[in-house]
This record gives sequence, C-alpha cells and structure tokens, in this order.
Amino acid sequence: MQLLKILTPLAACAVLATAAFPLSAQVAAQPTAPAQGDATLVEMQQAFRKLDRKKLSLLLPGARGHALEPWAAYWELRLRLGEASDAEVSAFLQRYAGSYQEDRLRNDWLLLLGQRRDWGRFAAQHPYYRMSDDREVRCYALTIENMGAAMPAAAVAQVRDNWYAQREGDDGCTYAAGELFTARQLPALDVWRKARLAVEANRVRAARNAITIVAPDMLPQLIELSSNPLKFLHSRATAPTRQRQELMVLGLIRLASSDPDGAASLLENKWGGQLTPEERNWTWGVIGKQAAFRLSPTAMDYFKKVAKDADLNDDLLGWKVRAALRAGEWKTVSKTINAMSAEARQDSTWAYWRAHALLQDRPGDEQRAEAQLLLQGIASQRGFYEQLALEDLGQRITVPPAPAPLTTQEKALVRANPALNRALYAIAIGLRSEGVREWNYATNLHNPGGMSERELLAAADLACQREVWDRCINTSERTKTVFDYTQRFPMPYQSTVVARSQTIGLDPAYVYGLIRQESRFIMDARSGVGASGLMQVMPATARWTAKKIGLTSFTPAQLNDRDTNITIGTAYLKLALDDFAGSMPMAAAAYNAGPGRPRNWRNGPVLDAAIWAENVPFAETRDYVKKVLSNTTNYAAILTGQPQSLRSRLGQIGPRDATTPDPSRDLP
Repeated sequence: MQLLKILTPLAACAVLATAAFPLSAQVAAQPTAPAQGDATLVEMQQAFRKLDRKKLSLLLPGARGHALEPWAAYWELRLRLGEASDAEVSAFLQRYAGSYQEDRLRNDWLLLLGQRRDWGRFAAQHPYYRMSDDREVRCYALTIENMGAAMPAAAVAQVRDNWYAQREGDDGCTYAAGELFTARQLPALDVWRKARLAVEANRVRAARNAITIVAPDMLPQLIELSSNPLKFLHSRATAPTRQRQELMVLGLIRLASSDPDGAASLLENKWGGQLTPEERNWTWGVIGKQAAFRLSPTAMDYFKKVAKDADLNDDLLGWKVRAALRAGEWKTVSKTINAMSAEARQDSTWAYWRAHALLQDRPGDEQRAEAQLLLQGIASQRGFYEQLALEDLGQRITVPPAPAPLTTQEKALVRANPALNRALYAIAIGLRSEGVREWNYATNLHNPGGMSERELLAAADLACQREVWDRCINTSERTKTVFDYTQRFPMPYQSTVVARSQTIGLDPAYVYGLIRQESRFIMDARSGVGASGLMQVMPATARWTAKKIGLTSFTPAQLNDRDTNITIGTAYLKLALDDFAGSMPMAAAAYNAGPGRPRNWRNGPVLDAAIWAENVPFAETRDYVKKVLSNTTNYAAILTGQPQSLRSRLGQIGPRDATTPDPSRDLP
C-alpha cells in the first residue's frame, strides 16, 4: 500500500488492475499525465455504441496492457458474440475472471444460449453467473430447472412476475410463459393480463407475444385495435367467446389512454354486459387510472364501478388511492390499501396514507394504536413519507449521529479494490456509464463477497475524496443501520452556492436539495433532452433567464461553467418560486416538468401539498418533488444545526385566485 500513497489515483488504478489481470503496468509509468491508450479506450467506446465491429478490432491491440483493457476486450467480443467460438468465450471468461466484464459477458452469453435453446451449455454456465439480476436469464433458468416436471408454484409466480415487469417483448420470460401455458400451469387470464399491461403501455410487440401464446389467430385484430381502438370497438356488435371478450377489453384499454370518458361510455352502454366481472373490474380500473392522470373528478366515479378491488393489480390500486386522497374519501383510501399485496402495503407511501386514513373521523383507540404502529414502522430521516411520519409522531428532522470513523485499514482495503479503481479511472476519462456499472457491481451487497455496511461507507468515502459525488451518495444511501450524512448530503462548491442563494433570497438548503436530485453534483451532467450542468438547465430556459437577470453576452455553452450554471439555475428557481407564490413543491415541479403543467395540476380542490404531490401525473416529477423537498429538509438540518420540519415547507395547493394576476405565465 505504500506504493499507492505516492502514485496518482490513475496510476494507482493501473497498478491495482495489473494485480488482478495479466496486464502490463504501462499506465503507472505516467502518473501525472493521461495514460497512454486513454484516447483509444474512449474511441473504442464510441465504436461500440455505433456497432462498428471493424474499428473495434483495429483498435483492440492499442488497448492491450491498459488498466481498462477488460472493457476494450468486452466491447470487441460482445459485438461478434453470435459468431464467437466456445474457446474464445471461455478464454475471455478465464482471463478476466472475477471482474464485472466477465459476469457481463456471461450474462450476454446466457441470453444468447437461451435464445438458441442450447440448454446444455446454458446449464453449464448459469451456476457461475454472479449478477443474477437479469429477468430474462432467470426465466430461462427456471424453465430448464423444471423441464420434464411440473414447476413449483413459487417458480411459476417468479416467471409471471418477471414477465409482467419486462416492458419489451423479451424472449426469455415469453418463452417460459408459453411453456407454462402449454403445460396448463399458467392460466389464460394471466397471459391476457400481460397483454392488457402491454396495450396500456402501448407496447405492441409485448402484447403480440402474449396473444401469440393464448390466441394466435387474434393477432390481426390486435393490430387493428392498436391503431384505431374506437373504430374497432364500434365495428363489433358482440363478443361471443372469451377470446373476443378479452379483445374488447384490450380495445377499451387502448381507447382509455386517449379518451377515458369515451371508453367509459362504451363500457357502460355496450360492452360491460358481455364481459366477465373480472374483465369489467380491470377495465374500470384502467379507465379510472387514466382519468386520475388527468386529475379529473370523474376518476373516483369510475373507480367506484370496480366491484372487487382484488381484481386490480397494485398499480391500479395505487391510482385509486391517489384519486381517493384527492377526493377526501378516507374510507376508500383505507379499503384500497388493504386490498394491495403485502409487499405494496409495506411501501412507505401506502403505509403513511393508511395511517392517516385510520386517524380520520373520530378514530377509536384501536385505530389510533394501529396508525401509531404504521408511522413508527417508517419514521426516519430517510425520505419524504418517512420524514412526515417522524413529524406526525411529534419529532423533527435532525442530523443522525455520525458512525464511528473509518479506520485506516478499512479505507486501505477499499482503496486496494481493483474494480473500484477501474470504475473511478473509467469515470475520470469520460467513460461514466461503464464506470458507474462497474462501481455498482463491485459494491452490490447481493453479489457473493459483496460489501458490508462499513465497506460501503469506506467505498463512499473513496468516491467522496475523488469528488465522484453520485457514487459517494448512492453508495452511502445503501447502508441500512448507519447513516453518514456528510456522504449522503455532500455540499460541494458551498461558498458559491450559499453566497449566490442568499444574494437572491433563496434558501441554500432548497438549492442543494434540488441540485442533489438534478445532477448528483456531476459537473458535466447532460440529460437526454439537452439540460446541462449541476442544475440541469435547458438552453432556451438559460437564455430567457440570462435576459431576465441582465446577464449580457450569455451563450448556452457557458452552462458548462460551474459558476454560470449556478447563477442561471438559482435565478430560474427563484423566479419560479416567486411566480408560484413561494410554494416549494410547485416550484420544484415547474423546474422539472416546466411551469405550464403545474399550473394545470393546481386546479381542482385545495389540497395538502403532500396529497397534491402524490397526485402529480408524471412518475418522474412526482418522485422528483418529494425527493427535492426531503433533501431540502435534510440540508437545512445540516446547514443550520437545528431541527427541521418538512411539513412547514409544504403548505396547501389549490387554484389560483382569479382576481390575482398569474405571473407564472411569463415562465418559459
């Protein structure tokens, strides 16, 4: 370890990688400059993304001996895996044994063997697969483990759940479901429910795969109802068979995504009497969900037509709860949460609202005691509902005691981990995606030899020291019994953020809470829609904001400058906060989804902001608002050293007073 103390981080990475693999230590010879071959690795990543096999083959020799050679070798072999020999695959797996790249290639190889129905070689490779998080591989494995015999009920449930969770029409679980259906172990209803989920999500391929299992002759009608559900539903008069009934359900589900009221009318007046009770209940659930997306007061009317909550899945039940919260129907909230699966009921969201439902309408001692237990079961500083539960129990949000300091030995063991060093090296030269994946793999508690909580703290400390803040935060967040808030809620660039926030009248804790959610403090973060930097500002928004605050000669390229990004981002956040009358939840929603949507979402009844946030239609924005406000409360506790209240930052949200001008109309 003395050698590591005198080498730069990148050079140390090279030495550690050499210890793990038979590579040369050429990187260590250049401790103060980019290692020879870094540019080659970056070029190979780009070639891999472009599926350029020829270029990868040409570049591979230049990556030999590099600390990140496992990635170079993986990219080159992965693109030609379908043509590779067993000897080539085996040689790779042996050369990079124990690495993320070995397990990643074995995952890819297992998928290919499954697609080929090469069960012998699949069975030989699967025991060595450590990641074990690929649903498709799991479905293949369950299938071959039970060939020639009835699959146990628990395994059937695994296949079904994995299949339902897959958004696309992947082969593994589709194949397993087909085998189970043929063996009469998977009911037709379960297959049709997969088709329903796929049609609702507008994933025609996944729906087609499901219908191919249960009713292949109905495929032409699936295409018809997918392209024009209204025409399809009007052109049929009856549904005399179970299969035709299910097609009508699919048509109504597809129509509901664009016109829930139209779908409700057709279900009520034409198709309802021809469907089974389960089919009617599910369809009313989907229509209610789509109306709830639109914050329509008809949502509860539609959900009330569901005669049996047990016929709905957890997602539909969740939307029924949201609609009931919005309507103030607490008995429905309680009844619906009780109908959820045991796993869903344990989620802090539903545990919290179940507790609140129990406390409505003069509760008795039994109801109060049950609510108390539910709140105690989730109360902590960890998240939005956890913090609200803590406050409901009469406590405030404070910084928990720091864990025992890491020892020199604990730090040294993590710093000697070759996978973590490779991950940091990859991130340092711009291969962030690869670095993040290798880091996550190395720290995953579910892998054999995974890290203990103390090791996770040490790994987070390593990331913090290298200022790789996203890995610092995410790794530290995975500890369950100890909490290091200096890792979970770091404050890089504190003097700049605090000074700028205070200058324009913003709470620095709010700014930090937002940055933590937006970018995890990654300076070069860039979203899929073009937002840039620490505060993830869109170019058009930046230009508008720069003009508003008199920042002359601004160009979007300046968003990559840290101070400029903070100046523009905080200015826009302040404008949003002022324009939404100081509502932190609405300003956060506007920052994430644009101001036009929160303007519409505020219409309807006056709501507790927690209920309003839970009813935000976009899952990303709903999660974002809750996390920004929770982050803000934790940062305020750190910055002030005083107990804090999340609820005080929420307030109520309702329609804008018609007599008051709406300044938010000016926001872009």
